[in-house]
Amino acid sequence: MNAARARGRTSTRPDLRSRSTLAGEAAAAAAEVETSLAVPPDPQAAAFFDVDNTVMQGASIFHLARGLHRRRFFTTREILGAAWKQAYFRVVGVEDPEHVQEARASALAFIKGHEVRELEALGEEIFDEAMAHRIWPGTRALAQMHLDQGQRVWLVTAAPVEIARIIAHRLGLTGALGTVSEHEEGVYTGRLVGDLLHGPAKAEAVKALAEREGLDLARCAAYSDSYNDLPMLSLVGDPCVINPDARLRDHARAEGWRIRDYRTGRKAARAGLVTAGLAGAATGAVAAAVALRRRGR
Repeated sequence: MNAARARGRTSTRPDLRSRSTLAGEAAAAAAEVETSLAVPPDPQAAAFFDVDNTVMQGASIFHLARGLHRRRFFTTREILGAAWKQAYFRVVGVEDPEHVQEARASALAFIKGHEVRELEALGEEIFDEAMAHRIWPGTRALAQMHLDQGQRVWLVTAAPVEIARIIAHRLGLTGALGTVSEHEEGVYTGRLVGDLLHGPAKAEAVKALAEREGLDLARCAAYSDSYNDLPMLSLVGDPCVINPDARLRDHARAEGWRIRDYRTGRKAARAGLVTAGLAGAATGAVAAAVALRRRGR
């Protein structure tokens, strides 16, 4: 049994810190590295990119969920029910552990019993039809800049690790860190390893990967659009915000961080409002439902 999985079963109600740590460690353990980039010219430096609204327009988990729904992977009633629970927590501020656990269990019920290979194949199809054309050219250029400098580049996202790997592979990046869900003999159990790779969990994943790969975080860069990713951005020596929400933009200005905005005018303002309300809820509701894991990683 995977060590991370074993640790994840020692407590039925782990605190937020332990769930975040476990999620980060699991994501780092599941990260794949392209063989050609295993020994880069600059082995101690790397770049970490959030995905939603940083690399890609919109929420990757929303595009994935919509594609799965079109393929009758789950019903409209099921997804709306989970989304409502997550939206309620976000708006009302309910943080009762039992309520949160109920919502997580409801979402995970969507994939329980499904095969990993089924979701892998569907993820490839959905990327081609709904995600490939949504990549921000400016962010893609930044990632390529790091690659050209001999540095490794990882995606870090709350989206399922499998879809994160697909995006990273298609963009020619080093690998990806994403939400990890366990399976047994190729079939999903309906349990996460830790929690969603969100907020503090992203920072834990980056720290674990840096230790494993011998990275000097002071020489690394991180990119995100969301104030929720402040823990990850604050870890590195070169943080940069891309298409930032209002709170992150203010923080970046106060700290003197680089700011890049590939949106324009009303579109940027509208995206800031809509993304905070919808994409966040969609991520919470569905990421657990379609988080993927390869056995033994």
